[in-house]
Amino acid sequence: MRPIFFAKRPIKKLIIHQDIQGRNTMETKHLIESLLFVSGKPVSIVKLTELLGCTREQTVQAADDLMREYADGKRGVQIQKTATSYQMATSPDASGTIQNFVKAEQTGELTKPSLETLTIIAYRGPITKAELEQIRGVNCSLILRNLLIKGLIETRDDRGKMAAVYTVTFEFLRFLGLHRVEELPDYAKLNQDENLKKLLERKIEDQPHPGASGPVSA
Repeated sequence: MRPIFFAKRPIKKLIIHQDIQGRNTMETKHLIESLLFVSGKPVSIVKLTELLGCTREQTVQAADDLMREYADGKRGVQIQKTATSYQMATSPDASGTIQNFVKAEQTGELTKPSLETLTIIAYRGPITKAELEQIRGVNCSLILRNLLIKGLIETRDDRGKMAAVYTVTFEFLRFLGLHRVEELPDYAKLNQDENLKKLLERKIEDQPHPGASGPVSA
């Protein structure tokens, strides 16, 4: 059975609405927990209510219950709430360890899979995670997280594709001494999926490594 978070948004919404009849508060909390985990950013109460197919009051009650459970359990992850949204975040007690971890991630050099992913985003962006994984043939979640931490890529919502898309950052261009992605070698020729496959067959090790040294990691 395919995990719910791999489904496209229209399908996911349909699945959630199908089980609204007879759902109890516990099931609603589990769905909210899954949505907040997958999102990785604040999710509005309006959006949660829409996805769950319940009232705003039911959404807030279930989300508040979930937030209290996380707080009472003294876990490494907590639920944060603003006037309009909820978000998963790490516990303040773990801040020191997390800072050390993030620092190590920022200063480490890029691996070959990371360079391949960064190359695809540079030549094909804006690109969705699904499109990226179709080209590479593997899950790219951890690689994307590392590239975001290093400041080499950024993400934004694309209403047309109904998904987040990834592009390279100004820091990436500055490291390579470029003003825009169109200045990359053979950009016009390699801006298509079929040509990207040829690009990935080359020895990626010969390409620049925008990692710890240079302005990217500053």
